[in-house]
Amino acid sequence: MSKTYTAQEVAKHNNAADLWIVYKDGVYDITKFLKEHPGGEEVLLDLAGKDSTKCFDDIGHSMEAINLRETYKIGTVVGDLSGTKAGVQDTRIDDDNWEYEPPKYERSPWLPVTIAVGVVVYASIFYYFWYS
Repeated sequence: MSKTYTAQEVAKHNNAADLWIVYKDGVYDITKFLKEHPGGEEVLLDLAGKDSTKCFDDIGHSMEAINLRETYKIGTVVGDLSGTKAGVQDTRIDDDNWEYEPPKYERSPWLPVTIAVGVVVYASIFYYFWYS
């Protein structure tokens, strides 16, 4: 039987020298993997001592990464993980009852004038250098 840890115990291991994460119900000591992580150290440091399940699943890791993760498993977590959830809050609106409005592309009334002035300036400069 594997060792069990509480969420509070896991939360204490939250720095580069001692880095644990939770994935589903497993506890992983990934301290040695920190410098090897292809996504950079910051990603793992943000998850240090927290539940990384959503973040890990959202990335869509390869089977190789999943198998590698299992080599760092040190036990399981028991208790409430609600205070250790990591990641971005879901701010989507559940109400999809809105009418689509295409973007309005308004052309400035000054556009033709600006182009005409630009052509006149360019022609004047060209004439000055060509005929002098």
